[in-house]
Amino acid sequence: MSTDSLPAQNSPAQSRPTAAAPAPAAVRRATAIGGLAIVMWSTLALLTALSGTIPPFQLVAMSFGVAFIVGTAAGAARGKDVIGVLRQPWRVWLLGVAGLFGYHFFYFLAFRLAPGAAVEVNLLNYLWPLLIVLFSALLPGERLKRGHVMGALCGLAGTVLIVTGGGRGLSLDAGDTPGYLSAMAAAVLWASYSVLSRRFGDVPTEAVGGFCLATAVLAGLSHLMFETTVAPSGGEWLAVLAMGIGPVGAAFFVWDHGVKRGDIRALGVLSYATPLASTLLLILFGQAAGGWTVWAACALIMGGAVLASRDVLRGDR
Repeated sequence: MSTDSLPAQNSPAQSRPTAAAPAPAAVRRATAIGGLAIVMWSTLALLTALSGTIPPFQLVAMSFGVAFIVGTAAGAARGKDVIGVLRQPWRVWLLGVAGLFGYHFFYFLAFRLAPGAAVEVNLLNYLWPLLIVLFSALLPGERLKRGHVMGALCGLAGTVLIVTGGGRGLSLDAGDTPGYLSAMAAAVLWASYSVLSRRFGDVPTEAVGGFCLATAVLAGLSHLMFETTVAPSGGEWLAVLAMGIGPVGAAFFVWDHGVKRGDIRALGVLSYATPLASTLLLILFGQAAGGWTVWAACALIMGGAVLASRDVLRGDR
């Protein structure tokens, strides 16, 4: 055999596997899919208002139970192995359950520990979009640019206007510190879940159904420990079903796809649109009053979104 017929020997540098960067069009598409979660989350406040007097943990248990059923049925209809997909490493389960249940646990605990500081608690909770932008710089292949930071700060300023009604009524009381810490824990947990999910990009999105089931069970136990069961009326059942299908159902599935395959920095900044869109819906349905703060917040949040999304809109990385 001549040496011409021997396979060429690659150099060590050539033989190392390299990860192909995703196509800009695929990143834009995944970012848009992840953005659907933000649209759905904006309906959560309205649906929560329509759910009446159902206690928080009971509401979480019921809505996430619906999310598990709907998500599993949708996966089975597409021919997915909805049982096999649940066989994931313990680290994946820890991340998923800490993200979904842990966030809601500390979120509601914050309001329970600081009942007179709802504005401050809500504002601290909405640190999570900014944290997503900052934490994303720790991911391989990601780097933080000036536009991302400026966009996140604009979004934060807009959220302050929305949550505080123009900066009025914001004060910190040392007695509410446990509630503030719980709200910050919720923000850190959700931001960490969103960013770390990218490290488990090979885990199918259908696994989120298992996280929803675990969240429903743990929320049910929390309800039995801390709350009194309320029997929902017909209209309240419809609100629970809508929540399970949308903002606490499909939203977590499309968010999983977006943070794993889209521009996570842009998604972080775009998330600041959630309190704005939520407020606009409440105004539209007569559940809240509008004012100059809404439009000022709109300008800040949309401007921040444009600043942070310039790269992905241009197809840059």
